[in-house]
Amino acid sequence: MAYILFTGGGSAGHVVPNLAIMQLLRTTHKLAYLGTGGIEERLVGQEGYPFFRVDCPKLIRSATPKNLLIPFRLAKACREAKAILRRERPDLVFSKGGYASFPAAKAAQSLGIPVLTHESDLTAGLCTRLIAGKCQTVLTSFPETAARFRNGICVGPPVRRELFSGDRARGLKKYRLDGNKPVLLVLGGGSGSRALNEAVRRNLGRLLPKFDVLHLCGKGNLLPVQASGYVQTEYENDMSDAYACADAVLSRAGSNTLFELMLLRKRALLVPLMRGSRGDQAENAEYFRRKGLCRVLPETELARLPEALSALLCDDGLRDALISSPVRDGTENIARRIVGTAEAHSRGTRS
Repeated sequence: MAYILFTGGGSAGHVVPNLAIMQLLRTTHKLAYLGTGGIEERLVGQEGYPFFRVDCPKLIRSATPKNLLIPFRLAKACREAKAILRRERPDLVFSKGGYASFPAAKAAQSLGIPVLTHESDLTAGLCTRLIAGKCQTVLTSFPETAARFRNGICVGPPVRRELFSGDRARGLKKYRLDGNKPVLLVLGGGSGSRALNEAVRRNLGRLLPKFDVLHLCGKGNLLPVQASGYVQTEYENDMSDAYACADAVLSRAGSNTLFELMLLRKRALLVPLMRGSRGDQAENAEYFRRKGLCRVLPETELARLPEALSALLCDDGLRDALISSPVRDGTENIARRIVGTAEAHSRGTRS
């Protein structure tokens, strides 16, 4: 039985795809996770996998003296990861990116342990670019991303299996909605988006005559808003029924959510995150907009939100494009490549 060590974190966007892949392998392979004490430790712990922690620093995307300490803290994190890998002796390290994955990937490369990485965004993140040259393969969600690496292969996005088992009637009952109006699902990310939250609440008077609104507002962002047809919750662990009952979605443009929307054929109005971002959300959103698979509203134009959502619901061309979309789930393809590489290494070390 091959031993696979997963790594990736800093945000749920790096952890959740790993968990989707691990779900396919948990009964057939030995699995563990290496990351920081951030959100990955909590999410991985909930699934019961062994977790190894290192203290990895995050680059702050602004001029700050804290960034001067990064080389020293990063070197320490790489030494910690190397000690863990020497002890655990995994057959493969699989990286899903984010700053939390760099120490494990770097340590594995120095120990001769094969590394695979997967990049979900159209433009590769910093960690992917730093480790790509020493990875056996750089797996990607976008074919254009794979073309930028000599060892790049497009395999599609990793997506949670349970999302495809949602039931609309069950979702409407769960959220106490009658289904007489289209349901607008609002997603701002796990921590919530202040801009989206405020825009939705500011425009409830114009939205509720046309939509029932299911608002996932993020931890600590609930407000005492009482209105018929408006349901708010901080976070939803099981998104399958929420997606199933949604006729339209208002969301940021993180790659995981984007591919979920494409695969579930959901009409989406995307408001890409710009401040504090490297611009990946805007690039991802524009890619799908050009293909006619979503609509995009800049954050600076949120005053037009009611009109933009009404236009989204009436866009039959968007509906037809989603039905015929070529986007496919890549989870099983990724799992097969992980297993093949890990088992080949395991056989080589035994011979």
